[in-house]
Amino acid sequence: MVSSPEPEARPWVLLRGLGREARHWGDFPWVLASALGGVQVHAPDLPGNGRWWQERSGLSIKAQREHLREQLATQLAQGPVNVLALSLGGMVALDWASHQPEEIERLVLVNTSMAGIAPFWRRLRWQRYPALLRLVWPSLALRERAILALTSNLPGRREAALPHWLAWQREAPVSATNLLRQLLAAARFQPPALWPGCPTLVVTSAQDRLVDPFCSVQLARAAGWPLQINGHAGHDLPLDDPYWLAHIVAQWQATMPQA
Repeated sequence: MVSSPEPEARPWVLLRGLGREARHWGDFPWVLASALGGVQVHAPDLPGNGRWWQERSGLSIKAQREHLREQLATQLAQGPVNVLALSLGGMVALDWASHQPEEIERLVLVNTSMAGIAPFWRRLRWQRYPALLRLVWPSLALRERAILALTSNLPGRREAALPHWLAWQREAPVSATNLLRQLLAAARFQPPALWPGCPTLVVTSAQDRLVDPFCSVQLARAAGWPLQINGHAGHDLPLDDPYWLAHIVAQWQATMPQA
């Protein structure tokens, strides 16, 4: 069921994680827009990924945040935006909401983690370290298949996504250097001294095999934010269960008072 749009509903911005680009959202932007009554949904890329694949990724979350804000200058000039962010994108979104609170109306953080909230072996499950070594293999097909195996729990979804993911990486390859720079930025990021005051929802996948859902549980507890848990999806929740995620966001937004 499609919800009715809010009066002058603010657009949503979607932020992906490490080494992924806007196209990796698949159908989710349409699914979310439909669930929210036809609002505008923007999916920019962080530097080093997608349309910016030839640029150097920022060595800090701050640098990535500033690049993002430049991309969205036209939208931000019209008022605040809502943000849904996955994994590393969640760090960028949290940093953004902390430093420019007037630009963020609502925030949804999906399967994200950060230093100071959870130990490193839970931020990246230690059991997956051998599998992560495959990401440096020279074969693009093996690497993308390995990423899907780590981030999606549904074989059908993985097989359907693989040819698209291969094509996108051929068109806009993410360099090993940029992957390392993004990893360093994520490793250095610390949660803000004061949590953002905007309404924020934390969402996690109980069966996430890459990042321990404990990280999201601890984040929600530390900040006093509501938490929603999906019982079967993997780390890439928008890939494995896009309609559930869109429904949860629409349901949560409907409970928020209109600004």
